[in-house]
Amino acid sequence: MKSQLKQKKIAVVCGALLSLSITQAAFAQSNPSTLIVTGTRFEENLNQVPANVKVITRDEIANSTSNNIPDVLSQIGGLNVRSLNPGQLNLDATVDMGGYGATANSTTLILIDGQRINPIDSLPVSWGSIPLDSIERIEILQGGASVQYGNGAVGGVINIITNGNTSKLNQASVSYGSYNTLVNNAILRDTYQDTTYQLTANTSNTNGWRQNSAANAYAFDAKVIQKFGGIDRIYTDLFYGYTNAQNPGGVVGQVGSGDPQAAKFNNIGSNTTTSNSGVRFGGTKGFSEGYIGELDASYTNRNVFYRNPFYDSGAALNVTPYPIVGASNSTLSGWQLNVSPRIKANLESFGTGILGYEFNKASQGSNNTYGSDVLNNVMIPNFYISNPNGLTYNAQNASLLNQSVYGILKLPIINGLSLDGGARHQAQQASTYDTNIYSFNGASNANKTYSANAGDAAFNFNYASNQKVYVKWNQSYRFPNIDEFWGYDVNTSSQVFNGILKPQTAQTYEIGGNWILSNLRINGSIFSSTSQNEIMYDPSSGLNYNSQYNVNRRGVVLDSSSNITNKLMVASGGKLQNSYYADGPFAGNAIPLSPNLLLNARANYLIDMNWSVGGVVNYVSNQHYDASPVYYNTLNQMPSYTVGDIFLNYKAGNFDTKFTIKNVGNTSYATTGGYTSLMSATGNFSNSYYYYPSDGRAFYLTTKYTF
Repeated sequence: MKSQLKQKKIAVVCGALLSLSITQAAFAQSNPSTLIVTGTRFEENLNQVPANVKVITRDEIANSTSNNIPDVLSQIGGLNVRSLNPGQLNLDATVDMGGYGATANSTTLILIDGQRINPIDSLPVSWGSIPLDSIERIEILQGGASVQYGNGAVGGVINIITNGNTSKLNQASVSYGSYNTLVNNAILRDTYQDTTYQLTANTSNTNGWRQNSAANAYAFDAKVIQKFGGIDRIYTDLFYGYTNAQNPGGVVGQVGSGDPQAAKFNNIGSNTTTSNSGVRFGGTKGFSEGYIGELDASYTNRNVFYRNPFYDSGAALNVTPYPIVGASNSTLSGWQLNVSPRIKANLESFGTGILGYEFNKASQGSNNTYGSDVLNNVMIPNFYISNPNGLTYNAQNASLLNQSVYGILKLPIINGLSLDGGARHQAQQASTYDTNIYSFNGASNANKTYSANAGDAAFNFNYASNQKVYVKWNQSYRFPNIDEFWGYDVNTSSQVFNGILKPQTAQTYEIGGNWILSNLRINGSIFSSTSQNEIMYDPSSGLNYNSQYNVNRRGVVLDSSSNITNKLMVASGGKLQNSYYADGPFAGNAIPLSPNLLLNARANYLIDMNWSVGGVVNYVSNQHYDASPVYYNTLNQMPSYTVGDIFLNYKAGNFDTKFTIKNVGNTSYATTGGYTSLMSATGNFSNSYYYYPSDGRAFYLTTKYTF
């Protein structure tokens, strides 16, 4: 009863903020000269882009309760963020922009300075490798953008901008709070003549709210930007990130049951270590007669090590009548190379045109190894090793080669009205190698080439200063991740090759715009999309597959901001959506892990020149547990939740101190959960619910000093 009462109180606060400002727009949009690059990959005015784009500024991030990027996207961006181990660092967060549920990690494209950082498997983006203080702004584009960015830009695009600002900034901050969480950030930026250098670093450590949920992360970024006059410039960006996170696993039962702070029995002692390093570089060159050339390129190397000692312990091997068998160690090692040249031309009366090419090559291998005790005492004596070469480990490898060409045209019709359109063709060559202890016929290989097409067309009417309306059609696509080539054999507890899947496509119709009503700014859109060959995972069979049934997604997104007084700024927004099977035996059934309603509200109040106070409230409606489409619609649903943070800020001279309370109502909730066959400590399997609980109330004190 107490938790329900607290949740109702927070909901009242959320409703009050919503009544002050019905929707929310990024504060940056109050400036009619706001420039973005996410729309076409070239810098342009926000209102010239026929899309729903929101800009989160550096000041908004600084004046919030967020201490990591997923928090920023959830609290300021109003996006649906889920995590298997939420924690205070949110290292494994997934952002769902389009109502894609369990596959959202593969349908939301994450960029840094226009370059993709999504891995080629289904693991999350390495958020911990991006120092928060390195961010100048974040551009959020709702809806498909495969014409501009190719694979994966189906639900939307998040472009984290770290380039651009050349002003001097030397700043350091330290934050300490609950669960022995310590976060340090530093940035050093200066310009000498035409050269700007920027060094950013971050360290984060926490003991975690749950058992076996401690984590630490370290990140470093060094960037140099050299200008040559006009728009001509080049940049080089070296980066390194390291994370080590314990894995508490899910809690068996429906949300709220069991002990939410206890780790699952077979996860105790487990952890995942990830290192991510590389270089990004590129430049811009202006040519005569209105031509601009740009080049972006990157090389990334990633290594992941997963350790689970339970499977080589007495607790697993002494289970009767059959021991529990599993791999104790897993490693992933891979690299990725991207090169993207493009050129923009002023076509005079025919507007502007963009022609681009992208090259991507990537490779990744994995090994699953078994502990010596389980090998020598169980697997070998009981003839579990069934491959002809007697291998005692599982190994998979996949290589990808992607090439695509695209074109974009902005054609003026009359003053303020333009026709925008474009197209892209992408081909992917995929090859795989697989062998494991259950490979009766030895190692296997597979090769496949698929292609996909993207297109869009829009009318954009910029009818007044900083106001627009647009109508748009778009087709976008995503190719499968390499781990989606494999499934999970529920009988042998081993990975099995289920084939190289086809790319999925989605067509979307959209109407939207930006408007100004006195001091209230509103932007939003209405959308309707249908996807084909959607890539899905069936927990009951353990296999990934292309759905033969279409999936529809309908909804409306609204955002706004308003200066109620010169001291009070209020912002709020929401998304009403419905994701469901369009046909087949599951027609009308909702897609799991896709809530129908998201609400977000924020307010900042300046008490005087030194003191300010603010807060944020997020509401997420109930949603289906992730389960087999055969029966999930008959299950109970994950409950809705309302979560709020508040802060008190004091600024004096070069010091900036903030006291923050996160999850102020101590709400008990989970952002993700499922229903499948689960193993118990006795070795028996049975169907059950499970969920990943989020942290309880936490307190933080942050001090920032500007040199």
